[in-house]
Amino acid sequence: MSVFEYCFSTLGCSEMSLHDIIDLAERHDITAVELRALSGTVDLISALTTQFEDPAGLAAFLAGRNIEIVALNTSIKLFESPDLSAIEQFIPWAEAADVAHLRIFDGGKQLCADQIKRAADLLGDWQARRRSSGLNVDLMIETHDALAHVEQLVAFVELVPTAKILWDTHHTWARGTDLDSVWEGIAQNIVHLHVKDSKVDRDGRRHYVLPGHGDFPMADLISLLQRNERHIPLSLEWERHWHPELPSLEDALTTARNWWQQGVFDAYR
Repeated sequence: MSVFEYCFSTLGCSEMSLHDIIDLAERHDITAVELRALSGTVDLISALTTQFEDPAGLAAFLAGRNIEIVALNTSIKLFESPDLSAIEQFIPWAEAADVAHLRIFDGGKQLCADQIKRAADLLGDWQARRRSSGLNVDLMIETHDALAHVEQLVAFVELVPTAKILWDTHHTWARGTDLDSVWEGIAQNIVHLHVKDSKVDRDGRRHYVLPGHGDFPMADLISLLQRNERHIPLSLEWERHWHPELPSLEDALTTARNWWQQGVFDAYR
C-alpha cells in the first residue's frame, strides 16, 4: 500500500465540469482531485455556484461517487494579504464536501522577520476561528514564491510549527535545492505534494514537459517517500490552464502512470 494517494489538480483540465473531471479520474483509476479551476474559470465559487447552486448541492452530487476532493485551491497570498477574510467564501463548500484543505499561496519574495511574524499572527487567528467554529477544513500554504527558497521555508516553519505545507517539489528543486534537504527541514509540516516535470531547452529556459520526459528526479522523490509512512496526496499539477500549448491532462496522466510509480510502489489503489 502506498503512503500517499495519486491525484491531480484541475488546473490541467480547467475547461471541464466536475462531472467530466470525475469521468477523467475514473479512466485513470484515480480517486482524489484538487479543485483549482472549473468550467473555464479559476473563480471556483462562481463555477461551483453555477453548477450546484449551494454547498448542499455539491455534497449531494458527490454522494455515492468514488471521488474525494482533497483541496479547494484559492488565490490568496499569505505574505501579501492584510487578512484572510477572502477565505470565508470557500469554507461552506469545503465543509459540505468534507475537503481537508484550502490552499493559499505564500506570495512575497525576500521575507523579513516582520512579514513572517505577521503571517504567523494571521495563521494563529485562523486556528482560533477554526477551533471556535468547529471547522474540519484547514489551510495549507504552497511553496510557490517566497517559501520556494528553502532557507525562508525552514525559518517560517520554525516560527509557525503548526503550519501545513503544500510542497511544490518542482518549485524548490528548480530553485536549486535537493529534495532531501527540503524534506529534512519541513517533513512534519507537509500535508500535500505537487509534482510536474520539465527540462531546459536550447533557449536556456526551463519548460514543462510530459511526466517522465524531463529531468525532475521523480525516482529520488519516490525513494524519499518510501522511507516514511505518512499518507500524503501526490498531485500532478499540469499547468495547461496557464500554458495552453501543453498536451492534454489525459495525455499527462497516461505518461505519469509509470513516472510516479517508479520504485516498488503498488499500482493505483
